[in-house]
Amino acid sequence: MTVDPRDLSGTWYGRYHGSDGVQTNSFIALLSETAGRVSGSISEPDDLGMEATRRASVDGRRVAAQLAFVKQYDGAVLLHAVHYIGTISDDGVEIRGSWSFDRYAGSFVMTRERFTHDALAAEEGELVR
Repeated sequence: MTVDPRDLSGTWYGRYHGSDGVQTNSFIALLSETAGRVSGSISEPDDLGMEATRRASVDGRRVAAQLAFVKQYDGAVLLHAVHYIGTISDDGVEIRGSWSFDRYAGSFVMTRERFTHDALAAEEGELVR
């Protein structure tokens, strides 16, 4: 069975940039993909100073290299939803795209590390020596 390199399941590290006073911020996304359905959670520093961390749920779809999802904040700090649209790299380690809600918009990038079986075996061999 061939594994799709664009399967989004895993841990992603991201950054979003905005306009109209939206500050650049980083985030960690924990995603799970099943048959194109993407779900998970996002945690990000609270740049508004109300709490240490903001949390949101993720619900979306992936079709080939295209991803669309909604980030819904949990209401502890923010309550609005943000719409994301992005393109996944061929090797499945980067997503670039745009986000929007109300009159606000911006760009985002998400990355993750991927390890091949051979790379992990080589690393284990180095640790054993």
